[in-house]
Amino acid sequence: MSNAASSWDVLARAAATRETSASETRALRELLVFSIDGAPYALPIERIREIVRPRALTPVPHVPSAVLGVISLRGEILQVLDTRRRLGLASVASARSSRVIVLNGEDGRVTGLLVDAVHEVLRVEERALLPPTNADGGLITGLAPRGAGFVSLISPEQLVELDASAA
Repeated sequence: MSNAASSWDVLARAAATRETSASETRALRELLVFSIDGAPYALPIERIREIVRPRALTPVPHVPSAVLGVISLRGEILQVLDTRRRLGLASVASARSSRVIVLNGEDGRVTGLLVDAVHEVLRVEERALLPPTNADGGLITGLAPRGAGFVSLISPEQLVELDASAA
């Protein structure tokens, strides 16, 4: 066997038998942090398809008030929700920093979420996540440490689930 083949064999065996370090065994969650009314919230990054600037909405009659309307995004029609209303806050006009987070649903449905601003992707160890502090109907699923404060984790399923209570 040649020296090159022998050295690759040695490297492969070392990699296969190497013990994983503590940092490699830590489960990290990646969260997209955005703000609503100055408060930080987050969604799992794996559910985000893209982030776009708000565009002209077409209103849809006879839908819950949390539905702002629909937009066309490269030929695909998306329902856009008012995240403020879903969180029980008053609606406000879009600002320069407003964005629409395009969210992939587990059922294949794509929904837009109007937020005040998008800030960062936060990487947090799974074990650092805390349970929510109050009962809010399941919308907030946990808290992630961020600097001196916390970010509220939102359940994507609960956020897009509209019924009569989604006023």
